[in-house]
Amino acid sequence: MNRTILVIEDETDILTLLRHYLKQEHFEVVTAQNGYDGLTQARAIHPDLILLDLMLPGLDGLSVNRSLKKDPLTAGIPVVILTAKGDETDRIIGLELGADDYIVKPFNPKELLARVKAILRRLEQEPPAGGERYKAGPIEVDVSRHEVRAGDHLLDLTAKEFSLLLTLVRNAGHVLDRETLLDLVWGSEYEGTDRTVDVHIRRLRKKLGDFQDRIVTVKQIGYKFSDAESA
Repeated sequence: MNRTILVIEDETDILTLLRHYLKQEHFEVVTAQNGYDGLTQARAIHPDLILLDLMLPGLDGLSVNRSLKKDPLTAGIPVVILTAKGDETDRIIGLELGADDYIVKPFNPKELLARVKAILRRLEQEPPAGGERYKAGPIEVDVSRHEVRAGDHLLDLTAKEFSLLLTLVRNAGHVLDRETLLDLVWGSEYEGTDRTVDVHIRRLRKKLGDFQDRIVTVKQIGYKFSDAESA
């Protein structure tokens, strides 16, 4: 079965270009030209990936992404943000809202396709459901259920936050530098920066609440997950 890509983009020329290149790669393509229609389509068809423009009429892209990540039905859908804005603030906001990648217009369609394929490949390579479970101190990660418990609380994590925490817990007690975390969680083809990891770590710590100190910063290197009671 072909993968389905939802493109939420109000510029007709870019929409036509994306549809053309995606269909050439045998993707099913569904389109929307404003934020409200994009949300409706995402909830109705549950696409494999969403290409989301930030500057949309009615409901802007950041608001769309925020709504997607708050809805359990759509929170796990990977999102690639498309925007003409290229400054660091917009990149960070997109990442903090759970976006998986960020591409600045004008873009090379072949590069965009490579990014899309890399994200979808990572989804395919995730461990199959089969009872894989990790417990490190008060944190329990159930891979088959895609659930994380911190003490008595079930956490609401995005797909990327889940993958990042799972990677840290699998390697509990071991320091992972930012480059390694980028490779393991985002993939070697991802062109993000160390700031990408830092942003997601900050969001994870906030959601871990009383247990946030389990993610330990190792200065000038990276992070480790501590399962020690004294963490």
